[in-house]
Amino acid sequence: MPPAEHFAAPPNWEWWILAYFFFGGISGGSYAIGTLLRLVGTPADQRAARLAFITSFVALLPCPLFLIADLGQPLRFVNMLLDASGGGLSFKPWSPMSLGSWALLGFGLFSFVSFLGAVADSGWHAADPIARILRGTIGAVWNVIGTGLGFFICGYTGVLLAVSNQPVWSDGWPLGGVFLASSLTGAVALLLLLARSRRDVDAGTAVRLELADRNFVILEVVLIAVFLVTVAVAGTIGKMSGVWLLLWLVVILGLAAPFAFSRLDTARRWAPVTAPILALLGVLALRALVIFSAQT
Repeated sequence: MPPAEHFAAPPNWEWWILAYFFFGGISGGSYAIGTLLRLVGTPADQRAARLAFITSFVALLPCPLFLIADLGQPLRFVNMLLDASGGGLSFKPWSPMSLGSWALLGFGLFSFVSFLGAVADSGWHAADPIARILRGTIGAVWNVIGTGLGFFICGYTGVLLAVSNQPVWSDGWPLGGVFLASSLTGAVALLLLLARSRRDVDAGTAVRLELADRNFVILEVVLIAVFLVTVAVAGTIGKMSGVWLLLWLVVILGLAAPFAFSRLDTARRWAPVTAPILALLGVLALRALVIFSAQT
């Protein structure tokens, strides 16, 4: 089959976009994990849920700065939200960039309120009224809606690439699912890393998180395999080989780490934080591989 034809010039995305894709994915994934622990977890899981909500908001904070740095000037980001010519809001649901900007703003609100509830439950009593509201049915609905927006933030970056007319990106329609699964993997890895550093998360919670992590990795591996098949069929998989094989090695190590450290005696002798760190590096390497290989 001849290679697919692509007509648009590369967007010349740099490290700012990589940072946005990484931190945005971690933020959305962490919020989803926090909601899962909050709604279906045991009472012992609630410390980890609070940590997940706090992590989500902290990871989200630099994302607008990364977008502004990539665009080159703050007003260009503001113009995605406000109509500079006639005033009012600028919402274009047919535009992935506009839709993503509004989703980022909306998710920021949900993440911030959940952050306040989490820090109140952790001892910051100034936000106690918010924490009381979030403990009831309203809080459950709030978390579910926030998780939906978080999933959108995780996956839309892959969809944004897939709808572009670039080799690799437009050839790999599963990219949205790949980035979503990868975000969940990275979020659990970061939560495990923080839990092992703080030592205040229940051991049973950590075991359940490790199991969830392995399940997310399996999903991610399946989606990556489908993505590679679609790119191979399009004839553009060569763009992801050569020097990029080094990043593939990091991705594979990150995917294998949760299984290796749970089953291999040799790996268990390493520091407990090794597996989460390798997983996070794999999440970052996957995004770097996808973003930069298509632009070479």
